[in-house]
Amino acid sequence: MFNDLSKSPLSKNLQRLFMLRNIAILAQCLTFSLVYIIIDLDIPWTEMIIVVILLATLNLLTWIRLYRKWPVSHLEFFAQLLIDVFALSALLYFSGGSTNPFISLYLLPLTIAAATLPWRYTWVMATITIGCYTILLFNYIPLPHDHSKHLIEFNLHVSGMWLAFVLSTVIIAWFVVKMSISIRDRDHDLALAREQVLRNEQIIALGTLAAGAAHELGTPLSTMAVITGELQKEYVHDSEFQNNIRILRDQITHCKETLTQLLAKAGQARIEGGSQLPVNEFLNSLLEKWELIRPAVKFSHQSKGPLPAPKIMDNQLVSQSILNLLNNAADASSKQIEIKSHWDEKNLHLEIIDDGDGLSDEATQRAGEAFFTTKTPEQGFGIGLFLANANIERLGGSVHLFNLENRGACTQVTLPLIESKS
Repeated sequence: MFNDLSKSPLSKNLQRLFMLRNIAILAQCLTFSLVYIIIDLDIPWTEMIIVVILLATLNLLTWIRLYRKWPVSHLEFFAQLLIDVFALSALLYFSGGSTNPFISLYLLPLTIAAATLPWRYTWVMATITIGCYTILLFNYIPLPHDHSKHLIEFNLHVSGMWLAFVLSTVIIAWFVVKMSISIRDRDHDLALAREQVLRNEQIIALGTLAAGAAHELGTPLSTMAVITGELQKEYVHDSEFQNNIRILRDQITHCKETLTQLLAKAGQARIEGGSQLPVNEFLNSLLEKWELIRPAVKFSHQSKGPLPAPKIMDNQLVSQSILNLLNNAADASSKQIEIKSHWDEKNLHLEIIDDGDGLSDEATQRAGEAFFTTKTPEQGFGIGLFLANANIERLGGSVHLFNLENRGACTQVTLPLIESKS
């Protein structure tokens, strides 16, 4: 529960304090019952029960407050600890003051303050608890003494000291362990955030370079298109040459279309977030496009999933990311790659299997890093997998690479689908 507040460290600590207070209230009720039944002491039961009721009421208000989206401040958390200190002081005042074996429970709020709050609050809490302890040395309602029950009272006093020590030890250990876990989680989140910022900076840098490259490629592509067109007209009777030049012109046309659509699709993604396609149509269209890009690559595709198929966001980032992964598998493959896809209502699962030599140990550890590649400079620069991994993770998916037992490697891709509104 309290999911909205669980991200804030102070909110988590307030939740734990709420739970600890519930435990304290139950322990107080149990102690009252045992003392009343076993010893039958004549102490201000009414006043002590009123204190417990007030503490329970305040804890109920805390429970209601935990459902609010207000951020928990240091001052609010400190005030919550003061409630426990004053409630404990009132109970001790009515039950023997400093002679009560539970006087050591003053250490609990002080320890919690030291573990969670700035040093100023800790020293204020230390001053308040010392002041309360000092006052209870001289001002309190003493416990009645019955010589016939003196031995029982002494044994219970020793038992109470033991119980107070056990409670203090367990609660302090529990709270400190939880605080350590929270600190480790925070450090982990900060490390992930720093890694994400670094990755975003790398993507922005690559995007800037890509925009400049796209601008500069327009002119040479137009020149190549003109020259190949003239060559196609000049060697009309050479069928093999005509077939090769037709493939070359198709590749040039595809490059020009990609550059033209790049800005158009980027603008559409900013405005609309991209179009939506049924996932089976998206895959078929993507593989048809890839077949035009890599006509020499042999592949097989198996797909399965419920029909009508759920929809996926069809934008340039998704398409280009999967194309990069397909190209990597094609570069590593010796004969043929195998593509398997299946989907459910929430996710698309894609497997790209090649029959190459597999991933080296270094590639397994560093795959997805910017500019890391096992290819030669003529084959690639190591940014395809990096961009694919970054884009798919940003969209809520994941990419995993691993070696197969027999031969080759497998690239597993998971992409979230658009759930239909029933």
